[in-house]
Amino acid sequence: MHPRLSALAALRLTDPDQKVAATRATAALGATDSIATAPIRAAGDDLGVPGRPERPERVAATAVQKRSPFTPEGRAALIHSICHIEFNAINLALDAVWRYDGMPEAYYRDWLRVADEEAQHFTMLHAHLQDMGWRYGDFPGHDGLWNMCEKTKDDVLARMALVPRTLEARGLDATPLIQAKLKRVNTPDALRAVEILDVILRDEVGHVAIGNHWYRWLCERTGIDPEASYPALVARYDAPRHKPPFNLEARSRAGFSPEELRALTDSRPE
Repeated sequence: MHPRLSALAALRLTDPDQKVAATRATAALGATDSIATAPIRAAGDDLGVPGRPERPERVAATAVQKRSPFTPEGRAALIHSICHIEFNAINLALDAVWRYDGMPEAYYRDWLRVADEEAQHFTMLHAHLQDMGWRYGDFPGHDGLWNMCEKTKDDVLARMALVPRTLEARGLDATPLIQAKLKRVNTPDALRAVEILDVILRDEVGHVAIGNHWYRWLCERTGIDPEASYPALVARYDAPRHKPPFNLEARSRAGFSPEELRALTDSRPE
């Protein structure tokens, strides 16, 4: 099967374990087979996108109950929330592969690799959650990541600007703060979560870097300035604003320019 159509098939799967297996197989296929860049999109092909299980219950971000990581259930809820983000991240990477015709082969390979790593993240977190006595779906989750995918489905430039280099970049900022709380808890399950988050943070720097690369590539192809265009895209698609504290070191490694980092540190939350 064409790797991009294989990505669509994986994207439509609703069972998390089946989606992980299909995603990893698709990524392996894309790493060894050529990826034809001829258009593959067809009318009505977004039926069943994205495939998601009945649980977790999807609620507004403001309705997700805050729990203390200093209780076992609170830690499970925290791990579940990250697990949910990684499940959505599998879908958004597969969607980036399938949805956009007309991109270079390297673009599709990059996003297949991201999908594969997100599947690995989900697997690690879900195994840890099960070791704690819970499963994916046992707590509610919100749809923030996928909502932005929906908003940008007709514009690959906006997708690159507002999913990897905006929403996923927020994960670079948040992860060290979560790890610091878990280290204070200092139980075996909390310290294991810190180790898993080390792996995720390392990989997510690369994912944001891929988003930065293709955003700048698309801006150059279109003949627009990436840094001047970004605030307009944030406003047009009502993307979340950046809020401190910022992980400037990780953002720098992910390809944000010194000017962009200065703009972050000069900004104030609204």
